[in-house]
Amino acid sequence: MSDDLSGRVALVTGGGRGIGANVARELARAGMRVAVAARTREQVEQVADEIGGLALEVDVSDAASVDRMVAVTERELGPIDLLVNNAGVMGPSGISIWETDDADWWRVFEINMLGSYLCCRRVLRGMVERGSGRVVNVGSGGAHLPVTPGNIGDSAYGPSKAALHRFGELLAGQLAGHAIAVFTISPGLVRTALTERFGDDAPWTPPELAPQLVRALASGRADGLSGRYIHAEHDDIEDLIARAGEIAGDDLNAIRLRR
Repeated sequence: MSDDLSGRVALVTGGGRGIGANVARELARAGMRVAVAARTREQVEQVADEIGGLALEVDVSDAASVDRMVAVTERELGPIDLLVNNAGVMGPSGISIWETDDADWWRVFEINMLGSYLCCRRVLRGMVERGSGRVVNVGSGGAHLPVTPGNIGDSAYGPSKAALHRFGELLAGQLAGHAIAVFTISPGLVRTALTERFGDDAPWTPPELAPQLVRALASGRADGLSGRYIHAEHDDIEDLIARAGEIAGDDLNAIRLRR
């Protein structure tokens, strides 16, 4: 991949394993200085040691923890050019909503939605002041795929990702005058510890596609797509970049009610 991001700074949450770890590796290969943040210190230290990055332990649902994470990143690496909100969890699957523990259900929203909000709120202070930066929210097809009997999943994950999609679009609108782009991506169905339960026959997405997409978005070449929903497997990012004017004009790559 040709996008050279040398000298820029990235903060990747949920970076200790799976998609986040692979995103951190891809950005480091592109030349970025990468802060790798997650709840499990051993995991982030392993990834950070591998890529020469900064390991940070964080609870993204806690504002004070997020403030510390951003402050340390800025002190050790410099102003943040790219925020990747990848931290996410799934709720209990196969349990009726009337049988679900309310704290377990709400915890999914605290990580998937509140965590992204807190990270954006804190990082954007510096980005707005400098008039530059990019945010990538890692969403999911679970936000919009139709519900079918036997394939419902848990009742918190999809709604939390739907909220994240809408949040990203509204945020992009607020930041349009500040030269800051916001994207929400779906990595596809990537085989990770969270998704392993789907089994060998699931339509797995190649794990390298989401990191490659994030790298392209970090380059700035896709800023005309700010606010849009981009799928790592089903969208060709180079085609979308070439058609950015058409996509914005026709309101494509968005989650909408059509009649």
